[in-house]
Amino acid sequence: MKILNERQLKILSAVVEEYTKTALPVGSSVLSKEYNFKVSSATLRIDMVKLEKMGLLYQPHTSAGRIPTDTGYRYFVEEVMTDRELSKEEQISLQKELLQLRAQNVKLTRTTAKLLSTVSGYVAFSGVPSKGEFNEFGLKSLMEGDITDLDDLCRLTEALDYIDEKCDGLLKELSDGKTKIFIGKDNPISNSENYSMVVSKYQHGKEEGIVALIGPKNMKYEKNKSLINYIKKIKTATKKEKKKTDKE
Repeated sequence: MKILNERQLKILSAVVEEYTKTALPVGSSVLSKEYNFKVSSATLRIDMVKLEKMGLLYQPHTSAGRIPTDTGYRYFVEEVMTDRELSKEEQISLQKELLQLRAQNVKLTRTTAKLLSTVSGYVAFSGVPSKGEFNEFGLKSLMEGDITDLDDLCRLTEALDYIDEKCDGLLKELSDGKTKIFIGKDNPISNSENYSMVVSKYQHGKEEGIVALIGPKNMKYEKNKSLINYIKKIKTATKKEKKKTDKE
């Protein structure tokens, strides 16, 4: 893993944050104005060139600002981003939404996918591979967004149609039980280079379930990882509570 100094780390984080908000290449003037760097724009440009040479940033057009590469996103996710829990208000809101959906007798995998998609604005899928239960929700949200590559979206859509065939391999990728983030072409269910996936497995009795969010690479990784972790926690707790009730 590349070693960055403190300012380079801050620049990479700022570019990721700004690009997440705007989906526009980020220039040194924006960093200087919005992110409280105590150096000149010229100094920031020099560091941005260095980050580009390291393969962490990319300049899509001459004289344009820069955007994170897949490697840059991966560095941010693995070396910079910190895990956080959802706020109490967010947790209560999710619990209420989940209870309302379950009260409508919606299948649990469908409920989970719909809830995650509604809260995040991205595609969500949930399933129990051993039972052949799979549900995805939210593809319309991606189609209504700013599509930069229609062919890439088609590849992702096709992959979702055959998600059941991908899940055994995905479970192997998640064998350590941790929530994983796959960026661009690293996504094991599709070679769609413009989309990333945040995914985890959970224990569903003796079976293993999968829950995931798929969205553009400039998604809010920290928030989406928090969402997946909390849903995973809820589903595990729900199963344990059901067992307890059955015994009583």
